[in-house]
Amino acid sequence: MSNKIKQKKGSRRNLAFQLITGIVFISLIIFFVFSNFKSNDNNSMNDSEIKTRSAFEFKKQGELTFTSSDQKFLAKIDVEIAENDDTRSQGLMYRYKMNENQGMLFLFPEETYQSFWMRNTVLPLDIIFVNKQNKIVKIHKNAVPYDESSYPSGASAIYVVEVNAGYSDKFNINEGDFITWRRM
Repeated sequence: MSNKIKQKKGSRRNLAFQLITGIVFISLIIFFVFSNFKSNDNNSMNDSEIKTRSAFEFKKQGELTFTSSDQKFLAKIDVEIAENDDTRSQGLMYRYKMNENQGMLFLFPEETYQSFWMRNTVLPLDIIFVNKQNKIVKIHKNAVPYDESSYPSGASAIYVVEVNAGYSDKFNINEGDFITWRRM
């Protein structure tokens, strides 16, 4: 009988040991899973912020001046220049900020009807179409972010200028006004 009692005590101890070991093991797994999840979440957010800030920093490549139809100065901006298929296709997509005095100048190889859209464009924009005489032929004001509708030039254009929405109203830029620009 004493052997049976010893076996029962031993099996109880063994069961208690297994139970405690199991609880500790499960607790460690939960701890590592949650701490790793939290760590990865913070790292990916930081990576995302870094990509947003570094991949799309404004690069001044030129200056552009708006003048009225009677040649009075209206406004001046710094521009990035999009002059090949890749840069024209990218445009201002995925930009989360742009200063008031900044914009993008799109150069096309020939004057023709142009059409833009706001796909993947976060910022609301004024889209300004300009012919080869540097005359503004069409302004689409306050183009809606992510809108895949077509914003056509309405007339032949060789340049397109994108600025923050409201810029053309603020500086009284109208169809029939002019631009001049220079590369830096």
